[in-house]
Amino acid sequence: MKMKKIKYSICVLSAVLLMTGACTKHFPELNKDPNTSEKVLPQNLLERALIKTVESNMERSRTITNELMQVTVNTLVEVDRIFRYDIRRNVAEAPWNNWYGQLTNVKDMYRLANENTADANRQAYMGISLVLQAWIHSMITDTYGDSPYVESNRGKEGIYTPVFDSQKDIYMDMFDKLEEANTLLGSAKNVASNYDPIFAGNISKWRKFGNSLYLRLLMRLSGKAEVSDQVIAKIKEIVDEQAFAYPIMTSNDDSACLKWTGVTPRVSPWVTIRDQSWNYPKMCSFFVDGLDQTADPCISLWVTLKDGLYEGIPSGYVSGVTPDPRSLLPQGLRSNPITGNILNYAEVQLILAEAALKGWITNKTADTYYQEGVTARITYWGRSVGTYLSGATVAWDDNDTFEQKMAKIFWQKYLALFMTDMQSWIEYRRTGYPVLPKGPGLMNDGVMPTRLFYPLSVQATNLQNYNKVVANQGADDLKTLVWWQKP
Repeated sequence: MKMKKIKYSICVLSAVLLMTGACTKHFPELNKDPNTSEKVLPQNLLERALIKTVESNMERSRTITNELMQVTVNTLVEVDRIFRYDIRRNVAEAPWNNWYGQLTNVKDMYRLANENTADANRQAYMGISLVLQAWIHSMITDTYGDSPYVESNRGKEGIYTPVFDSQKDIYMDMFDKLEEANTLLGSAKNVASNYDPIFAGNISKWRKFGNSLYLRLLMRLSGKAEVSDQVIAKIKEIVDEQAFAYPIMTSNDDSACLKWTGVTPRVSPWVTIRDQSWNYPKMCSFFVDGLDQTADPCISLWVTLKDGLYEGIPSGYVSGVTPDPRSLLPQGLRSNPITGNILNYAEVQLILAEAALKGWITNKTADTYYQEGVTARITYWGRSVGTYLSGATVAWDDNDTFEQKMAKIFWQKYLALFMTDMQSWIEYRRTGYPVLPKGPGLMNDGVMPTRLFYPLSVQATNLQNYNKVVANQGADDLKTLVWWQKP
């Protein structure tokens, strides 16, 4: 009886094994999701790279740019106060690591799209990648100066200690990348909207973003003697002579902004900041008074009331004499969907206002560009312009001096760049606008930092090339001028 049971069990087991073999013979094919790919696709890299870059930029704007540019004053401790130009070396680590970290994804996007010649979206993702490469590399070089470029993000090829390229070479190549992107995107098709948190797959808007970024970077070099003529000629070509070939932003709807939806992963990084940490920085009197005295329509979005008043504290006050805290950044700003700004239409119009004022373009007057820029800046934040443009210190007056007109343009640009990575600090280094008051407690000999230190990790892992770049560019400190800042 036992033998029969054993024989029966063996037969059943054999049958099960045979059936299992039959079922698993084509198991990989049967279990393959037809809607996914075994390989990483270019579009899979886009959303993460954008979100991580913008998240880092928002934190840098809150903790570095706002302090340097007198938007806020951090009164928490008496050391490491960036508003006092007291910047430790470790401050430079986070932006460097994030920007280069996400460049790997952005450059892989180009490589993967370029390799897949059968992909209908190949040109689109190649073009998008080139725009993003120029954007991220521009922030790196404008923050640190000479930096790894040609050999950056090539660890897979065995390049672990990349050389530092000169800022001039970086800029010239970024211009080439933006030219190529304009060509690629000019004939590319729209891509899937769900992968693109900025333009929802609209390639026309990506092209406008690329060319508007081009204008930003051209303006940055416009005061550099050795390239100014060709840079100004290119600005005129884009705006006056070949506008059809170089479409730029034409409305707020074209603005490059990663809008936070509140749904993971598109959740503002400020939402998770503790209330106590959010309230450490107090509003600066320079920023608050400028808004309050002109009755700026955006003031309540950017500044809280304190005892019924908008009131800031002075930046650069004497160490040990901390003023009483006044207005703060509003809590509502933390979840505002448009704080992920990259480059908006208002900035573009104010770039053109400067170019027109200097006589480089003639398509429209500086006054026209200025008024459009101001209107765009305010309506971008959902507010009405009302009578703001007729205010005594805001209205354009042809009888004003060149310096007075520049001051008006750049006060508005300063506001248009609110919470936009390092841009207002970079523009201040280029132009000296807006004119910031200097408190008695400033360090660094009262000199606005001209760059950040190279990270300590760079010295530790790439010492030979670090020593070379310091020898070429100048001391690794907060006073060394980057290439475009030099005459």
